[in-house]
Amino acid sequence: MAREIDEAWIDEAIERYQRLERLRDEFDKAVASHSVSVHSPDNSIEVVVTAAGAVLDVRIHGTLHNRNPAEFAREIAAVVTAAADAARWAREKLQGEVFGKHRPLGED
Repeated sequence: MAREIDEAWIDEAIERYQRLERLRDEFDKAVASHSVSVHSPDNSIEVVVTAAGAVLDVRIHGTLHNRNPAEFAREIAAVVTAAADAARWAREKLQGEVFGKHRPLGED
């Protein structure tokens, strides 16, 4: 039994695929270019990351002269972990903004 080819459905599928590719490129560019900044509770440590999770900068504010090295290392680790969480949040937000209006094939 021969099946009919629904050319309109195929055309729509191709258009949607091409649109998804454009959206994916837009998303990749947005993730690479957006950054978030996270601070330690006392604002002495700042970590800047892209939404992709790449660390752009680590800034230390104030003096390190009287800081306990072990405590300072724990604070840096905590801020880096918070920065990774912030990057994940930024990616999810960007994903919603870029892909939020996308409908599955066949939905009107």
